Amino acid sequence: MKRLVASIGFVILAGSAALAVVLGPSPTSAPSAVATAITEAALAGPFGLAEMSKESIECIDCHKKESRGLYQMWGASKHYGANVGCYECHVAERDDSDALEHYDETISIIVSPKDCARCHEKEAEEFLGSHHSKAARILGSLDNVLGEVVEGNKAFVTDGFPDGNSAAAVNGCWQCHGSQVKVLPGGQLDPATWPNTGIGRLNPDGTEGSCSACHSRHAFTVEQARHPDNCGKCHLGPDHPQKEIYEESKHGIAFFSNVDRMNLDSPKWVVGEDYWLAPTCATCHVSETKNQPITHDIGMRISWNNRPPLSVRPEVSDAKMNLPGANVPWQIRRQNMYDVCLNCHNETWIDNFYLQYDALVTLYNDKFGGPAKDLYGLAKPLRDVPVNFANHIDWYYWELWHHEGRRARHGASMMGPDYTHWHGTYHIAENFYMKFVPELRDLIEKGSHSSDADKVAAAEALQAKLDEVLNSENHRWYLGKMDPEEQARRKKAAEDFKARYGH
Repeated sequence: MKRLVASIGFVILAGSAALAVVLGPSPTSAPSAVATAITEAALAGPFGLAEMSKESIECIDCHKKESRGLYQMWGASKHYGANVGCYECHVAERDDSDALEHYDETISIIVSPKDCARCHEKEAEEFLGSHHSKAARILGSLDNVLGEVVEGNKAFVTDGFPDGNSAAAVNGCWQCHGSQVKVLPGGQLDPATWPNTGIGRLNPDGTEGSCSACHSRHAFTVEQARHPDNCGKCHLGPDHPQKEIYEESKHGIAFFSNVDRMNLDSPKWVVGEDYWLAPTCATCHVSETKNQPITHDIGMRISWNNRPPLSVRPEVSDAKMNLPGANVPWQIRRQNMYDVCLNCHNETWIDNFYLQYDALVTLYNDKFGGPAKDLYGLAKPLRDVPVNFANHIDWYYWELWHHEGRRARHGASMMGPDYTHWHGTYHIAENFYMKFVPELRDLIEKGSHSSDADKVAAAEALQAKLDEVLNSENHRWYLGKMDPEEQARRKKAAEDFKARYGH
């Protein structure tokens, strides 16, 4: 039985059916004395505890000496003002899998979304239904194979991983995506899986996610959660450089020029009312507008999922993960974002932006993403080594969609022209024409001369598809087969350029 107090309710549980799904049913056994005491204390005041519990006071007496910084952060938090201390968040039942006896109290080190839901029910429900909370589902995927096998080895041996683990995955992949936290005897946590604030962390109580990934302990300040740097812990780098794209965009430039006027610490933070000089990541994806409440499901204002090899509508990917968003069509999500944009832009501006963005997504899907996916699938039987990342073609295809393709699509979604073009479509085209296609031709050549009839057939199938792709309107320029009318237009444009600038 994990966190009995979580099922009873810390302030008031509204009995949400959706929350029951993600947090599990209430226990049928009688409440423990600890749970009853906490619940009665919580209900004594409308916005927290009537007074600090004796257990938390005992915690504080020690921690203000032993963990001075932690104590000071907590002392500046809203939790302190609500008389919510160490014990209220870390309390555990003795039969919890990660229960730890600590100075005559039963606690757990991890505070999971289920624990936070004792007070923050709505927020936990939304978060647990979001893609953020599912980030650790990369475990076992190609992403994780890179960290565990290609980049790593099994030299990091712990009690939880006696056969070893990859330090590259532990220190890299898992710190953003989250790992499965393993509990050792006595409630201690395996060092390969803790510390970990990966946003999709698999917790011992069965929940997915980490609230502290965005709301850093122990101050949990709104100004930090609203600042773009907060998202930059994960959303940066070659495959999803949203932080860098934001900094390049007019939005980011406006924010950093006016950061002292953004009222980031305001209790109420409605765009257009409490601030208006720039949006942050939170503004667009999380925070309140005059028409929308705060949401902790960051997918509810996103109308494309640009993570896969081909962009798909978000309800499609939500359905694959069995998330509530499967029932929310992209048109509603776009209207939600439209409502945010209207605080600074008019309808024509927003409509035209979305036409530009959709066109870039369609360009990527149709010209590069779809054909490359089909070609790579046909090329697999012709690889020298039938193992992912052991062949040039594996790397070329991976980087084409996972790095370059994402950068272009994300750049367009957030109005970062350099990431859309020079870090995006330019590298997609360079990879496709100068690496991917030549490697396909080499595989075809080898396969066509193979003594293996299956490889000969695979080479013929790949050649037919490659001919189809390269002779299509999108790619025939590469074969010197550009339409004559288009050639004439390109020639005239070059002549006009020289005439205009005199060279």
